[in-house]
Amino acid sequence: MLNGGKLPLIAPDLLSEILATASDIALLVSPSRRIISVLVNPHHRSFGQLTDWEGAHLKDVLTEESLRKVEMRISGMHGARHGDVAVELNHADQSNWEFPVRYSLHRIGADDSILMLGRDLRPIAEVQQQLVQAQLALERDYETQREMDTRYRVLMEVSRDAVIMVSMSTGRITDINPAAAQILGGMRADLVGTAVAAEFEGRRRGEFLESLANMAVAESSAPIELTARRSQRRVFLTPTVFRAAGERILLCQLDTSERGQAGNDELGENLSRLYHEGVDGIVFADGEGNIRAANEAFLNLTDTANMAAVRGRSLTDFLARGAVDLRVLLDNVKRTGQLRLYATRLTTDFMGQIAVEISATWLNDRPNPVLVLVVRDASRAETLRRPIGQSDDGVRNVMELVGSSTLKDIVAETTDVIEKMCIETALELTRNNRVAAAEMLSLSRQSLYVKLRKYGLLNKDGE
Repeated sequence: MLNGGKLPLIAPDLLSEILATASDIALLVSPSRRIISVLVNPHHRSFGQLTDWEGAHLKDVLTEESLRKVEMRISGMHGARHGDVAVELNHADQSNWEFPVRYSLHRIGADDSILMLGRDLRPIAEVQQQLVQAQLALERDYETQREMDTRYRVLMEVSRDAVIMVSMSTGRITDINPAAAQILGGMRADLVGTAVAAEFEGRRRGEFLESLANMAVAESSAPIELTARRSQRRVFLTPTVFRAAGERILLCQLDTSERGQAGNDELGENLSRLYHEGVDGIVFADGEGNIRAANEAFLNLTDTANMAAVRGRSLTDFLARGAVDLRVLLDNVKRTGQLRLYATRLTTDFMGQIAVEISATWLNDRPNPVLVLVVRDASRAETLRRPIGQSDDGVRNVMELVGSSTLKDIVAETTDVIEKMCIETALELTRNNRVAAAEMLSLSRQSLYVKLRKYGLLNKDGE
């Protein structure tokens, strides 16, 4: 039948399979626009079988707009070649859901029946929808970024606080606001990209960045005092470290000396200078004797490298008599609020010892009470200091033996005098707490009582 019988006939079943496979959906439509046959690609099951469409009118399976569109295309098919007419239609079933299909229209037979071979456009539509959503999301992110950049720039421009942004990896200024540029004595364009250490007198890049980073992570630290190289103004710098896009950024807040003094009263400024520059060690500890902060003088006394090496450690690590000294300090200072000139020895990080006098104050007018220690180096005056609370009678009696007794007897007498003086001192420091005194002297309680009886100190204490 085809081509005047020159080609073999194709069986109807095979022809149906070819049409179904060549398209996702194939419709054979009569001139009255009724669906004669529906073929669905067996590998494309998203449509279902659609057997209920057979015998239905096109208007029952197409939207109104699509029905008008297909009528226009069919009317314009006269003279068109097969496959030249294509149209995108939206199908709608009784559940009111739609799906788009792109059809190519072909006239077949003598009765002007129409063969509609369609491709499902839903995968393309889904991809297009995803692309649109991605584009909208990018535009929203871009607008948000622009808004945040604008806010940041406005804040930097109008803020009266001088702020410098420094890259920790390069040590160079990445951004600076007008207030900071004015303090440093330069223009923003000239300062951005320069090494921050070069903008201050006597600062080396590596050491300067390391000190700023240590200050930034410290729980509490005073601003560092610097002199700007360009303007020669004295400024106070407070650093803060944060991460942005995987890079560590140092935010430096600058304050002039005049404003810094106006913000703090004279007493607070003097106390701060005393803490940082004083010759006596100052230590802040909690109620258990764990160190919270210590000044440079204390670090020098204990030969400690930096503040991080002492923060959180117990005072027993530095007191020569360890827990005994700490218990005496805490018991007395918590009971009376103060303890003056407690003589002991500090142990350094290199196992050395140094004689010190400790004055303690208990600050309990807060939720977390604080023990404040002032530690004074007493090593130079140790040989000149007279034991606390002792008279010269014992020493004088020993000196009178010279010339009338042998050296062996004088040494034995001297030992008794020193032993008695040490026991009296321990009892006085512990407020007559004999258990603590025995621990301080590394004696058992029984041995201490024997020596108390030997030197007549039991009657002295009222027993």
